[in-house]
Amino acid sequence: MKKILLLSFISLTLIGGGWGYIDTTGNWAIEPQFDFAVGFSERLAVVRIDYQYGYVNKTGKMVIKPKFNDAMLFSEGLAAVEGDGKDGYINKIGKWIIKPQFDFAGDFSEELASVRIGRKYKFIDKSGKSLTTLQFDYAENFREGLARVKKDDKYGYIDKTGKWVIDPQFDDAGDFKEGLARAKINDKYGYIDKTGTWIIKPQFAYAADFREGIARVKTSSIFVYIDKTGKRIIRARFRDAGDFREGLAKVKGPIWKRCRYGYIDKTGKWIVKPRFDGAWDFSEGMAKVKMRYQYGYINKAGMWRIKPKFVEAKDFSEGLAAVKVSY
Repeated sequence: MKKILLLSFISLTLIGGGWGYIDTTGNWAIEPQFDFAVGFSERLAVVRIDYQYGYVNKTGKMVIKPKFNDAMLFSEGLAAVEGDGKDGYINKIGKWIIKPQFDFAGDFSEELASVRIGRKYKFIDKSGKSLTTLQFDYAENFREGLARVKKDDKYGYIDKTGKWVIDPQFDDAGDFKEGLARAKINDKYGYIDKTGTWIIKPQFAYAADFREGIARVKTSSIFVYIDKTGKRIIRARFRDAGDFREGLAKVKGPIWKRCRYGYIDKTGKWIVKPRFDGAWDFSEGMAKVKMRYQYGYINKAGMWRIKPKFVEAKDFSEGLAAVKVSY
């Protein structure tokens, strides 16, 4: 199971320590009381108390009591959790739908999930029925009808019948997003379509997924942005860069300057001037940013919506954000 601690990671002294949830005005929706917390998905969030994971709703009610060694967010009505050393799936009242039996259980996506027994992966449906045999060295979720899998140290793609659509041949690969997937061969990344044809030939040191029609790629030690023809669309070069989300991307640079993080639009224009020590993607109209050792949230004009005061923070999801007020 992917440990919930790997999910993306905030001092108030008037309220006790720990994790809680704030609304978009910065007011407490659920006061700090958890050892760890992450964002909401399908109206439930994973929280941890005394090393056990459970689920709360948006009023703070514990809908599924903490009793799992690990837990993932709900996806398509089910959540993968660890019980008695094995992973299985529960529904939103905590009932086992697929009993614990896997060494790893992934999220459901497009009605299917990847699971691992021993060192091999396969896919199952929501009844627990196997779609494929245990044959893959690694398997990711289905995206846009295809799943990225690894066999004999190479990546390829299968359809929902388990048939190879693109034979394993890549040293690395990504999920399909907006009709294209990044793929690596001979130490260079390019982009393929769903037939495995190179649409943008391998030429980059690194390549990210396409989002909002744009992808960030790395040439030697710098990031630039390209469109789906491979044409570079923003002239500036950046030390660090993120994907476009809600029309903006976080960047650090340009490369010839020493500066902090800010946000650009799709023309490369600075919309939020670089002044932050850390910055994250926009979500629901706000972005988490870091000033020195504290986190707050800005809007798309770069104005503070919630000033920095948290020692850790998560993105907003479904109107709430998990934040931590003290160590």
